[in-house]
Amino acid sequence: MKKSGIINAPLSRALATLGHGHLVVIADCGLPLPDSASVLDLALVRGIPSFTQVLDAVLAEIVVEGSTAAAEARGSDVDAWLEDSGLQPTRISHEDLKGLLPEARLIIRTGEATPYANIVLQCGVDF
Repeated sequence: MKKSGIINAPLSRALATLGHGHLVVIADCGLPLPDSASVLDLALVRGIPSFTQVLDAVLAEIVVEGSTAAAEARGSDVDAWLEDSGLQPTRISHEDLKGLLPEARLIIRTGEATPYANIVLQCGVDF
């Protein structure tokens, strides 16, 4: 048994396969996901797990060199969550963010029901 970190086996496995430049999306439960995407659906009921719970867990596991969020989230709870996480995302329109989804190596769907609670993380390296 793992001593710490993410214990959800499919999520742990997916994160372990990421490399430099890969995109990981943490999505609210309403984001329309492309059929071609690799989606790991963690949503149980509305609000569980939350965007922040999943974001914090993922950030503890991977190196992030950049991030992208919807400009429409500025000034919202989502914006505060991203700031608290130390992320300074590039801002693009929500429509343009949805256009990045087919490029994502992994999309993690949460139970979050807050508008624009989505972030695209670009993986980096620690050396």
